[in-house]
Amino acid sequence: MAHARVRYGARTEREIAATRTAGARLPEIWSTGVVAVWETDPDAVAAVLPPPLKPTSSPLVRVNISAVDLPGYPLGAGSFAVAAAHGTVDGWYPLVMPMTHERALTGGREVFGEPKKLGEVTVERDGAAVRAAMTRHGITFVEVRGTVAGELTPPEPSRKTDFYFKFLPAVDGSGFDTDPLLVHCVRHERVRRLERVTGDVLLRESPYDPVADLPVLRLREITLGEKTSDQSGRVAERVDAQALLPYVHQRYDDPLQVLDAPPEGSR
Repeated sequence: MAHARVRYGARTEREIAATRTAGARLPEIWSTGVVAVWETDPDAVAAVLPPPLKPTSSPLVRVNISAVDLPGYPLGAGSFAVAAAHGTVDGWYPLVMPMTHERALTGGREVFGEPKKLGEVTVERDGAAVRAAMTRHGITFVEVRGTVAGELTPPEPSRKTDFYFKFLPAVDGSGFDTDPLLVHCVRHERVRRLERVTGDVLLRESPYDPVADLPVLRLREITLGEKTSDQSGRVAERVDAQALLPYVHQRYDDPLQVLDAPPEGSR
């Protein structure tokens, strides 16, 4: 009697190669998103940067809230990042990257070390009115509201670098299993439409996503645009585990949850 294939079993070399080939041939994926950039407290930026990252000359925060036109299903993707430098390379260090689907989480977290978490991410436009928001645990911790004020000339294709720390907490609960890695993720971005937005950014208190500690002191710009990008990553260096440990909580909602007792009645 022939048995149906056990799908959790090992894949053949041909199937593995086909997966790699399909991934390399992904079509251009365009997103519509709101980007807000502001100046914040320089001491707050310095406080959130794990070594060897350092502040840049401008204490900037960038929020990117996008609706991504993925084949088969829409994706909401967000990022809250601060300006940072690694040696001579200037870039952005994301503190939290909410995504609306688990599929968008796994590759970014496991391959690059992106701080992605499940959340609600929305971009809405009604005529000239625009609203974009990131919500987790029922708290809309970032909201951008405004009115489209006119077309802008799309910028030339650009190259942007994000910094991530890739690590695995140790099995015994102390430190890491292996040395953490600092990853440079480079994106080549093209914009086909860009509009200026007049509005404001609201940061709400959340114990899970405490972005309110990086307040809007001077709003630089808000834009609404359509863009596409590719990305590639490389390991820039292995980092000192003891230096990174005080910042590991940034990756998790509650670092003390491992100490929680089981719910009542479960014993």
